Amino acid sequence: MSLDDRVAEVIEASTTAFTAQCYELYGLPALGSLVKTGGEGAEIYAVVANALTAGLEPGRRSIARGREEPSEADVYKTNPQLAKLLHSEFHAVVVGYREQGQIWHHLPPRPARIHGFVYACSTGEIREFSHSLKFLSIVANYSGDVPADELAAAVLRRMAAAHEDSGAFLLAAGRELALLLAGRYDQLKSVLGRLR
Repeated sequence: MSLDDRVAEVIEASTTAFTAQCYELYGLPALGSLVKTGGEGAEIYAVVANALTAGLEPGRRSIARGREEPSEADVYKTNPQLAKLLHSEFHAVVVGYREQGQIWHHLPPRPARIHGFVYACSTGEIREFSHSLKFLSIVANYSGDVPADELAAAVLRRMAAAHEDSGAFLLAAGRELALLLAGRYDQLKSVLGRLR
């Protein structure tokens, strides 16, 4: 992992999730992306569950500045201070961890560290992590700002893109979801309908 691979830094953490502030304004990973933090023997894997760009000062909203500007880019050129007054951050739900070279698809024994660097996972890491679908129970039962159906579908679409046979991956994921969501037909139908 290099300096160029870092996308954010952990600013708040619990056993089940963490919030990370991006180094670049609007440099947010996509909804459902697999990210990781940590190192030195233990890495925590999480999926991006929500994102936000707002002012740095709590309770102080940004104001419209582009009435006379021909483009959005010109708003930032005319108001260069905006890059210092705004920030982009994302909330990520912990779905597993790697310790001593082995990946576990459940919550880690300790939360992420504050100021830990956050990296977007490579295609190979996504394939390796999603070799087992046991993490889907955490995603399917997520209760946050983004509906669990939307999050589960976004995660599976992103992970399927990392597999050579995305159809086979989605078929296996659909079977796993059918077991997890037994008795919750509407939720299962909603997730599967969003996989296209």
